[in-house]
Amino acid sequence: MPPETRPTIADVARAAGVSKGLVSFALNGRPGVAAETRQRIMDTAAELGWTPSLSARSLSVGRAFACGLVIGRSPDVIAADPFFPSFIAGLEDEFSVTGQALVLAVANPGRQEEATYRALASDRRVDGVILTDIRVADPRIALLAEVGIPAVTLGVPDVASPFASVSTDDGAGIRLAVEHLAGLGHRRVGHVAGPSGMLHAQRRRDAFLDAADAAGLDVAVVETDFSAADGARATASLLDEATPPTAIIYANDSMAVAGMGIAHQRGLSVPDDLSITGFDDTEIGRWVHPALTSVATDARGWGVAAARTLLAAIGGDAPTHLDLPDPTLAVRGSTAPPRARDARPTTAREHE
Repeated sequence: MPPETRPTIADVARAAGVSKGLVSFALNGRPGVAAETRQRIMDTAAELGWTPSLSARSLSVGRAFACGLVIGRSPDVIAADPFFPSFIAGLEDEFSVTGQALVLAVANPGRQEEATYRALASDRRVDGVILTDIRVADPRIALLAEVGIPAVTLGVPDVASPFASVSTDDGAGIRLAVEHLAGLGHRRVGHVAGPSGMLHAQRRRDAFLDAADAAGLDVAVVETDFSAADGARATASLLDEATPPTAIIYANDSMAVAGMGIAHQRGLSVPDDLSITGFDDTEIGRWVHPALTSVATDARGWGVAAARTLLAAIGGDAPTHLDLPDPTLAVRGSTAPPRARDARPTTAREHE
C-alpha cells in the first residue's frame, strides 16, 4: 500500500488499546508483555495489514530478523513427509505477523550439518534456530550453546540443554492405537518404527512395546527411515513372516498408506485381513480407501508454538518447557476385528 496509507505502530497501538512502546515490545518478541496482550497486539497487526521495515529494524537493533530451520534428513524423505509442510505453515503463521524471515536448510547429519549451523552463526544470518528430530545424545545441543544461538527444541532432549522446548507425548498416541487394536481382538500386532537414533521414534517404539506387553500381545518391530518406500519394505517383511500380524501400527501416515498399497497388491483386504493405523492424521490418510485410522497431532500448532517460544528466547526470556496436548486417535475404516485370533501370544518384552 502507498506510504501515506500504510499502517504504523501507532495505528496498531490505537486499535489494540495499548501504548506504542508495548506494541514495539510485543512485535519484537521482547519480554515484559503478557501472553494475552501480546496475542491481541499480533492479531490487531495482522488485521490492519501492518508489516515491519526489516532493514530499519535490523540496523537499529543489530538483529537479522530471521530464524533458522535446519532439517537433517534426506530431501527424498522430507518431500514424502507431510509433517514438515504443516509445521512450516505454523511457523509462518507467526513469523509473517512479527516480520521474521524463515531460513530453511537441508543438511546431512554430521559435518555438513555442523558447518551449516556454524555458518548461520558466524554470518549472523539468523537470530535463533528450531531443532527438529531430536536425537539420542544430540550433539547439536552443545554445538548451538557453543556458537551462542538461541534455540527451541521439538521434544525434550535426553542430555542437559540450556534451551526452551516444545513437546507432546508421542507415546500417548501409540498407546491409544495399541489399546484400540487389542480391544478389537487383535493378538499379533506389528510396528513399523522410525529410526532408533531419533528420540521421538524411540519413544513411540518403547510405548508400543510397553502397551503391547500390558495387553498380552505378540509383536514384531521393523525399523525404517520414515520414508514411504521403507514403510513398504517393512510391511512386506512383516507379511512374509510365518505368522504375519493381523494389524500394523505405523510411525507415520506416509508409511501406513504405502503399507496399505502392499497389502492390496497381495490380495489382502484392509481391514478384514489386515488392520492399519498411522500417525499424524494427515489429509491424504482421510481420502484413501478405506480411510486411515491415525494418531491425530497438530503439526501446524506445533509450528506456531515453536515460533512463539523461539521469539521469546530471542527476546531474552528464560527457557521454558511447553507441553502441548496429548495426541488423540481418529478411528476410521482401516481398522476392524481380525478374521481369526492368533494362538497363545508371547509378551512384547519376551519377543524383543
